[in-house]
Amino acid sequence: MSSFLEETEKEITLDERKDEEILALSIKNPSLFSILITRYEDAFIRKALSVLRNQEDAEDVVQETFTKIYYYAPRFQAVEGASFKSWGYRILINTSITLYQKRKKDKAATVPLSDELEDVLRDAKVEGLPEKEISDYVIRILSKVPTDLARMLRRHFIDGLSQKEIADEEGITIAAVKTRVHRGKEAFRKASSPF
Repeated sequence: MSSFLEETEKEITLDERKDEEILALSIKNPSLFSILITRYEDAFIRKALSVLRNQEDAEDVVQETFTKIYYYAPRFQAVEGASFKSWGYRILINTSITLYQKRKKDKAATVPLSDELEDVLRDAKVEGLPEKEISDYVIRILSKVPTDLARMLRRHFIDGLSQKEIADEEGITIAAVKTRVHRGKEAFRKASSPF
């Protein structure tokens, strides 16, 4: 009977311990790591979702983040101003950004071009080139377009967002998005012109 009470007391005290203590204890007793997962999983998924905007990717990143946290647990050292929470979130954000950049790169290389962008490219005389070369060409030309206009073109033509979605993200009107997309296409044409 006393064994049961001791275990219950032990669980209560574990739940009340600081994250840093649980992490240190989990190195020798991996089952304790589940306490940290319970404490942070939902918040981590929300944060990853804010970066990735895809539930499945967010869940994958959170799983990878917890794996990294456990793997690097022996290296963690609590110092003033740097808690387990800030360390964990930093790992989560870095992992999320890495996946976001990979997805963005993959999408840019494989996204079919919209009819409107194909018209712009036709003016630039790139018809008949292999798709990979067209993709490289588009990225190269976009780097010559003013940043705000290039971002509008990427979001609309490559990421496939509607003008309303872009307006909501940017905090501007749909008319402003239309104007910037139009200016972006003109800047793209000029940047791709050989003369």
